[in-house]
Parts: sequence; C-alpha cells; structure tokens
Amino acid sequence: MADVTPSFSTLLQRFFVDHLRQQRAVSPSTVAAYRDTFKLLLAFSEKTIGKAPTDLRLADLDATLILAFLDHLECERKNSVRSRNARLSAIRSFLKYAAHEDLTALAIIERSLSVPQKRHDKGVLGFLSRPEMEAIIAAPDCATWAGRRDQALLTLLYNTGARVSEAINLRVGDVVLDVSPVAHLYGKGRKQRSVPLWKATAATLRQWLRHLPEGGTRGYLFPSSAGRRLSRSSVAQRLAQAVTQAGRKLPALVGRPISPHTIRHTTAMHLLQSGVDITVIALWLGHEGPSTTHIYMEADLAMKEEALNRLQPIATAPARYRPPDQLMAFLQSL
Repeated sequence: MADVTPSFSTLLQRFFVDHLRQQRAVSPSTVAAYRDTFKLLLAFSEKTIGKAPTDLRLADLDATLILAFLDHLECERKNSVRSRNARLSAIRSFLKYAAHEDLTALAIIERSLSVPQKRHDKGVLGFLSRPEMEAIIAAPDCATWAGRRDQALLTLLYNTGARVSEAINLRVGDVVLDVSPVAHLYGKGRKQRSVPLWKATAATLRQWLRHLPEGGTRGYLFPSSAGRRLSRSSVAQRLAQAVTQAGRKLPALVGRPISPHTIRHTTAMHLLQSGVDITVIALWLGHEGPSTTHIYMEADLAMKEEALNRLQPIATAPARYRPPDQLMAFLQSL
C-alpha cells in the first residue's frame, strides 16, 4: 500500500509536537516564538490566497507567498529587520522538517528555502563601565532581606554573564562555594555550563545563604519573598530600583535603558577589554560558537571609532486575534 502524503495541517502539528518538543526538546519560549510566526503567516495566507489554514497545502507556501509575508511584516506591521529574520528562521525550520516528510513538494521547498535573511545595521551594544556596575551592585539596601538577595543576584549576574532565565532558575545546589567556587548554569537548549566565581562573589553568596530558609539544595537560590521563583519582570523591577539609587551618585545612569541583559553585555565587554580571548568569552556566556560573540568585538571597535570622531570637526496596536479554524486553534493552544 502506497504511503499517504501528510497534509500541511498534519505536518505543522507534527512539527510542533514531535519535532520541536520531543526530538529537539526546545525551550517553551522557542515554541511560543515559532507558534506566533505561524499564526501570523496563516492569517496572512488566508487574506492573500483565500484559503483557510486547514485547507492550505505545503505547495502554497512558496517563495512568492513567503516574500509577500515578510514585506507585510516590515511595511504594515512595522516589524524590525531583526524580527523579520526571526520569523523567516522559524518558517525555514519548518520547511526543512517538511522536506523529509513530503518529497512531492521538494522543488517548491528548495525555492522557498532560498529566500535570504535581510542584512541590517546593528546598533552599538549598551553596557556599563566598571564604576557604574559597582555602584548598581552596591545600591540595594542590605539591611533588608530583599536588598541582600538583590545584591547577591546582581553580583552573580555580573560575574557569570548569565541570562536572567538562567539566574532565576538556579537552585542552591547549583553553586559550589568551597575551594573552587563555581556556578552551574542551564542555558538555551537545556545546555549546562560551569562558570567560575570570584572570591568576592562566593563570599557574597555564602552570606546570602545564611538568610535563606532551610530547604535543602533544591530550593531556589534567589527566591521571591513567598519562596517561589522570581519572575523576569521582578528582576527587571529590582534592577531598575538599584539603577535609580545608584543614579543619585552617578548621574550618567539616569534615564539610560538598563536591563538584566545589559549586565550580560557588560560582563562580555569587560572580559574582552581585560584581554580574555574571544573563544573563552563564548564559553563563558554559553554561546554556540565565537561567531556570536564577535558582536562584542564590533561594539568595542565602534566605541573606538566614535572616540576618534570626537577629535574631528562636527562638520497602531493590532486587534486581539481569534483563531478561525482547527489548525489556528491548535497553534493558539501551544
């Protein structure tokens, strides 16, 4: 009996359930980003070619439709080039999966995969000077439980260059504070890396552990006041308070957009400026390879060029989306 070619609807559902979640075990945030991409693409396809999502065929997802969708994102939705490229990456990931499942659409898939990423200028990374970083770390009120936690958290973020998701998921047992202090971080793709801790960081964390309730090694290292995991928004809010406090001594901090990721950039730039090899920084930050870390070299060069130039003469919100059919409802449920 001949194999039955799966429908587009079936392929898309298998892509999310089997391929992304089970085979690749990607993070929930990646699943959400891919889901949102296909919700937008299917809604656009319905308006453009008049087919409901469940009626689409893989052959409908040709290069012409994809290019029109990308133009729609930029011109009508006012998405940045970076967002456009991220949406395209999600579509390409699905097409590569589909190419192994539906051989009859290989020619169309090949042409669709040839749609290129769009080049764009990257802004200079925002990062802090050493005195600014020290002032922010010193800002929390250590007479309070929350202030001691915030100082320990900010110290670890700067030492490790951890993503905020990595820091808030840390358990007490993930840090070793004896002879060779180290933090075991769990990053993107559930990959683990171990980052050495400075003696001062280890001392700060030892002091902080004395104020944690007895909960063994499985408790969160930086819990909320209720003992639960801190949220991203809570970390951003506590950092904003520390920046405001530090800004009273360093006015240059006032009004600057400083997020937890700014501290990650700061760690990388300070390592680079201290002479640490770019491949070591890539391992430190948990990058797939040194190519990702090259943005810090480019930022450092851009700063130097800016300093040189100073020596020369200054010569609408979308409506709430409602899934119209079963395939869109599936995506909505992810």
